[in-house]
Amino acid sequence: MSTFWIRALQLILALSFLVVIHELGHFTFARIFKVRVEKFYMFFNPQFSLFRMKKLGGRWRFRFFAPNVESNMVEKKDADGNPMLDRKGNPTYRPMTDEELAALPADDWRREPDNTEWGIGWIPLGGYCAIAGMVDETKGADGLPSEPQPWEYRSKPTWQRLPIILGGVLVNFIAALVIYSAILFHWGQEYIPIENATYGMQYADVLVSNGFRQGDRILFIGEKVPETQKDIVEWLIVDGKRDVTVLRGADTVRLSMPQDLGQQVLESGAQGLTDFRFPFVVNELVPDGAAAKALLQEGDRIVAVEGAATPAYQDVTALLPQYACDSLTLTVARADNLLEVHTYLGDEAKLGVYVKSPTDFIETRKVEYGFWESIPAGISYGWDVLVGYVKQFKLVFTKAGAKSLGGFGAIGSLFPPVWDWHAFWMMTAFLSIILAFMNIIPIPGLDGGHVFFLLWEMLTGRKPGDRFLEIANNIGFWILMALLVFANLNDILKLFM
Repeated sequence: MSTFWIRALQLILALSFLVVIHELGHFTFARIFKVRVEKFYMFFNPQFSLFRMKKLGGRWRFRFFAPNVESNMVEKKDADGNPMLDRKGNPTYRPMTDEELAALPADDWRREPDNTEWGIGWIPLGGYCAIAGMVDETKGADGLPSEPQPWEYRSKPTWQRLPIILGGVLVNFIAALVIYSAILFHWGQEYIPIENATYGMQYADVLVSNGFRQGDRILFIGEKVPETQKDIVEWLIVDGKRDVTVLRGADTVRLSMPQDLGQQVLESGAQGLTDFRFPFVVNELVPDGAAAKALLQEGDRIVAVEGAATPAYQDVTALLPQYACDSLTLTVARADNLLEVHTYLGDEAKLGVYVKSPTDFIETRKVEYGFWESIPAGISYGWDVLVGYVKQFKLVFTKAGAKSLGGFGAIGSLFPPVWDWHAFWMMTAFLSIILAFMNIIPIPGLDGGHVFFLLWEMLTGRKPGDRFLEIANNIGFWILMALLVFANLNDILKLFM
């Protein structure tokens, strides 16, 4: 399976899981307060559904690739059978009466409206939970009964409506903490401490242009000693610390970062600011690859390319593209001997080897957690991730930040190119925190928009009208769609530029 499809599958699986649990948060609180949930769908289903099911007469009914069920709302009519209109001349609606529902065929899915219809739509862009009596992305004001019903969302007091709205965000955040706790319990926490960077650090070009040199070992950022790569990124980019002390060979050197370093990083598009340098040592040869044809052996260490010293793996990979479709000489350390090996690279400029990993040369630190220890550790880890993300969010409101916005392609690229359950769940937990935070932003169409109007109602005692909420949600929806298009257009432009 190609790298693209592995990443795409991970993205779809993670987002599907997160959307379902988000909507389950809304669903759970709605049912607690006896509000009907008409539909619960993963993905959107205009006109028809890939799959749907509902419990009718004590039995589950299933449909595949079926048209959507008609609404059980009917037009209100006067005694003469004429449609009843509101003050603006629009038709008014009412729910079907118990007698009308009972008269429907036994297999009509409009029967038993208290039971939720569950399904899978055909547009994989999220999902929804259609709560009765709520103006949202699934229903406008015209789709509501003209008179509020006791089982509707809008009939409930604000102290009940608020947790129904917050349920999705709450579940997403709790899910992230649970996932982090489970990861720490199952895998523990293993990382390479910065102090163990025996071969120094590798820096992105944007940091090199601001004074770093490949191989520098960071001693201090400000007055603090970084322990992980995460500390380096957070302190330099998010917190804006400017003074850095590095060990360069035997010398201690002080660097001063510019005020706009964060902007420079965003403009550069660098995926990773730092990495650990390690030797280029052959672990396995690709059959018929350039290295195999040159008779390289497992355990060989490349120490120079065309006479240029390459003390680290990154030095070798930086030089190889210069020799695409060309021959070159490698200096190889084999046992206690130095050998010169001649080979020819194809148009991809690859040697055809698998190298040993950094952890074969650099000592890692691993912290194990028991079940009860993993819970507070997971909560603390998740909270740190949320705080760090909120701090970074300010960078979005800049010119460089806007250009760096990414869509599904950018998110998918964050997943590893090979299937790794640890990396998958780490990324899923991170996306769950992002989903929780983004949804609480007070933009109409998001949960935060509903929360804003509920808080306004609680403070003023004035409830926004259904038509106003519909207009606000429509505006918010199109703003979000515009951002979605912009972000994915950024992905496309980055792909071809």
